[in-house]
Amino acid sequence: MNKNTFLYRAFDLYYDGFRRMTLGKTLWAVILVKLFIIFAVLKLFFFPNYIKSHAHGDESSFVSEQVLKRAP
Repeated sequence: MNKNTFLYRAFDLYYDGFRRMTLGKTLWAVILVKLFIIFAVLKLFFFPNYIKSHAHGDESSFVSEQVLKRAP
């Protein structure tokens, strides 16, 4: 790959920046842990699967019925 192309220079900029990071690695770890908590843990405990519990196997028709009921 030619080292003067935009894609190579952009990749090299980010690669070098992440490689030389000291405090940033810790901050990225905190961000990833927070995202895991938000999407995995909170979904399990606070957002039950409403469609699966009410559709009883025919999820697509249940969703279409609910959408059509609420349409103006």
